[in-house]
Amino acid sequence: MSLIDPADTFEGSGHNLSHLAHNAVSEMIRKRRLRGGEVIVEAKLADSLGISRTPLREALQRLEGEGLVVKSANRSFVVRHVDLAEYLQSLKVRELLEAEAASLAVGRIPPGLIRAARHEIEQLVAATSYHTDDHWHSDDTVHGLYVDACGNAVMGQMIHSLRVTTRLFEIARLADRLRPDSTEHLLILDALEAADAKRARRAAQTHIRSLYRFALANVS
Repeated sequence: MSLIDPADTFEGSGHNLSHLAHNAVSEMIRKRRLRGGEVIVEAKLADSLGISRTPLREALQRLEGEGLVVKSANRSFVVRHVDLAEYLQSLKVRELLEAEAASLAVGRIPPGLIRAARHEIEQLVAATSYHTDDHWHSDDTVHGLYVDACGNAVMGQMIHSLRVTTRLFEIARLADRLRPDSTEHLLILDALEAADAKRARRAAQTHIRSLYRFALANVS
């Protein structure tokens, strides 16, 4: 069985195959088609993508640098596995950094971007069915607003790396986070829109702590 739809293969494409392979494998990991701890069989994956192993290996090396895959003892690439302990530890660091980033971002974000993020959340909550990709996209939008606007590139890169780690943690009941995530994200947006640094800091802290409590309560 092919790992992706035939329409998504790249054979004959004039695009950069390594770039396209990177995007495809990243999506497979995000959608759990390739799960944490799974060994990537390069020949099989290259065949399913319709490319040779050379651009695939280039893509995997890039994904290794991004923290999505690691090399095993026998030099095979393996999808990085994040356990509960690493997830919780990463959240603790995110709480410190994102609270500061939200505070620093006050007054730096165009109002139109805040309104757009709010509209995206409202559409997500109003949808008649749940879609994981839409949930993640809204999450990326809100966090990206204040992380990108915090004015500290080093802090932003650290948060991005930690978000890669926490995203890899497989939450079985992710749909149950839709309502609390949306409510907490709106509180962050409210604080940013009101240009209230203290509220923004508190709202970001509250959100990360909520994720921490949810994981403890729902992961055995």
